Amino acid sequence: MTRQFIRALFASTCLVTSATWNQASFAAAAPAVPVVADGIGGVVSGTKGPEAGVWVIAETRDLPTRFIKIVVTDDQGRYLIPELPKANYQVWVRGYGLVDSQKVEGAPGKNMNLTSVQAPDAKAAAQYYPANYWESLIRVPPESEFPGTGPKGNGISPNMQTQQQWISQLKNGCHQCHQIGDAPTRTLLDNTPEGWAERITKARGLGDQALGDHGPDFATNMQNNMTGFGRTRALAMYADWTQRIAKGELPPESPPRPQGVERNFVLTSWDWSNGRYNHDNVSTDRHNPTVNANGPIYGVIGMWGYIEELNPVTLETREFGYKVNPNKNVEILPPDQPPDAFPHNPMLDQNGNLWITDRGRYGAPKPGAPEVPQVPAYCTDATHKYAKYWPQPGKSTNTAVLYYPKTKAIEGVTMCNDLHHLMMGSDKKTMYFSGTGTSVVSWVDVDTWSKTKDAVKSMGWCPMVLDTNSTTPARAAALTDVAITPDRTQWNDTAHAGTKAGEGPAAAKAPPFDAKKDTRVAGGLYGTDSDISDGSMWFAKTAPFPTSIVRFHAGSNPPETCRTEMFEAALLPDGKSYEGYNARGMSVDSKGVAWVAFAHGRLGKLDRGKCKVLSGPTVAKGQHCPEGWSYYDTPGPKLAGIKTGSSDFHYLMWVDLYDTLGLGKDVPIVAGSNSDSLLAFDTKTEKFNILRVPYPRSFHTRGMDGRIDNPNTGWKGKGVMATYASQPVWHQEGGEDASTGPQLVKFQVRPDPLAY
Repeated sequence: MTRQFIRALFASTCLVTSATWNQASFAAAAPAVPVVADGIGGVVSGTKGPEAGVWVIAETRDLPTRFIKIVVTDDQGRYLIPELPKANYQVWVRGYGLVDSQKVEGAPGKNMNLTSVQAPDAKAAAQYYPANYWESLIRVPPESEFPGTGPKGNGISPNMQTQQQWISQLKNGCHQCHQIGDAPTRTLLDNTPEGWAERITKARGLGDQALGDHGPDFATNMQNNMTGFGRTRALAMYADWTQRIAKGELPPESPPRPQGVERNFVLTSWDWSNGRYNHDNVSTDRHNPTVNANGPIYGVIGMWGYIEELNPVTLETREFGYKVNPNKNVEILPPDQPPDAFPHNPMLDQNGNLWITDRGRYGAPKPGAPEVPQVPAYCTDATHKYAKYWPQPGKSTNTAVLYYPKTKAIEGVTMCNDLHHLMMGSDKKTMYFSGTGTSVVSWVDVDTWSKTKDAVKSMGWCPMVLDTNSTTPARAAALTDVAITPDRTQWNDTAHAGTKAGEGPAAAKAPPFDAKKDTRVAGGLYGTDSDISDGSMWFAKTAPFPTSIVRFHAGSNPPETCRTEMFEAALLPDGKSYEGYNARGMSVDSKGVAWVAFAHGRLGKLDRGKCKVLSGPTVAKGQHCPEGWSYYDTPGPKLAGIKTGSSDFHYLMWVDLYDTLGLGKDVPIVAGSNSDSLLAFDTKTEKFNILRVPYPRSFHTRGMDGRIDNPNTGWKGKGVMATYASQPVWHQEGGEDASTGPQLVKFQVRPDPLAY
């Protein structure tokens, strides 16, 4: 008898023997799972023994809103779902290598052992993989095909100079609305280029539950994005991708089951937003996570104009709309009156009041829409302090809305700048704003507004001017030699971060760089955070090439004392590509180290303290501190032929300063918007912990925050909140039947998988 035959016979005998074991045998072999009054526990086992690292899901619709709780089994297949409200639950098992087990009835206080179901084949198992695993099958044009040669050449747009630009279009143009690789994007009835061309013309009708009247806008965006690639070549790429999947091609690798501390995660989710697209959420003050403890979590439903509230104690939801009137007053509207607003990003201050950037008031009106107000005169009037230094004549003015939950009052500050994201400064009295259209940093002095309700006295803004004319030692002179003056001819006004030369009020062709002058940098700002170590503010610039982050300090007497630094991601040796690009979100830890999420699948770290140069002519190019940067590819497969990054997509990110998650202080957390996850980076091991949301699939989030409800109850009294934020809500698991979604998800880490 050959050795190979003996080994095969032994293996088959083990399989037969293990198959004859029953679930009770596995359960009896493992230490008992405690029975708790408000929990469900037990052992998950399959044909090969205990199932380690699989999810146990409990779901109920008996409560005011659909409620879901998810935990992970330990290495002996044991699980314990804690803190379940009294209700009847459907409980089942989901895991990689499995298909969903049969749903069984359960209730708190009664343990149950569960049986997993092995996937019959690799294709069935792969249906549960996150979108990034499927997206890794896309065949991006190789580097050798760039620059593009147009429709009569290789079909790639001549504007596409590098492969990184193509990937940027894929990531920034498509992923910011939804996942690529989820079931709706990878399965078409017609997988030909013509089928894809028809698909991207389809639009949701006016009054759509998820998108309001904006469905046609998204269809137009898809058309424009395809043209940006080079339409013929892009349609062929997507068609090739879905054709191969339809023929049975599967992702080249499978996702790992949760390991180590990942098995300690507890996920809780609630339906909210009534089936409408919810852009973002906030639960507390970023500088004091005990603010609004146990209070409502707020979300913004921009396409419809509603503010959403979820009470995590009563599990009730509420929404209200508001209107920004032509006379600049803001009013809450009755439930039967549709809102006239476009809330975009929410933030709570130290008093628990809700600040919102509203983007719906100024600019060119749509055909048939009422005329919108023009930019207030004080935005350009030289008698206004900030307009004197840098007037804002554009039509990108928005409103900073302030809602008082205790009194249900609402008001607005009519700003002179485009508003996007917002963040309270570490002084706890200045609310800063990013904006994609005005090339300035703007703010509201909260104390002044509270006392005067005068927008002119309360707001300020400053252009971004680098110290490029220092002649003293470069680091010693940093942020001390900038002159913000009304004479804007004293600055270089060059094309930085992908902006056009002469952009902004100094609208003239940029002259040659003058080393005797300081330098204004143009371009929009996106994600922002405050540095509690020194009072500065940091921003991510929106331009993908070169991408950069900006450090800003208003000083004691703005705008004269405004100081700016800019740090670009490092160039690669080819001189055309970069270590990181498409910076959208960034955050700062308690030591002043800046972290940035690059949308192409990387986390960047800038330790400014390591920079040898912070001023002088070389900082104008932004490439002056390669020694301060570190880069980390995020988990998951790469696109074929890509050197850096991953097939994930990262929207915003956030550093957990106060250990609201349970993994420690100063943990950077990246939104894994194409991998159904949040990615928590362990700065000691330099590895990521994957906080996967397995149900409903297509967890596409933008941002997050953490709150401490009760500091005396350990892990139970805190958690990180994030929402499903895909524009096409129907992309999430359940499709059109998921009309009550999206969900708000709470992430917690307990000491071990059985802690309660």
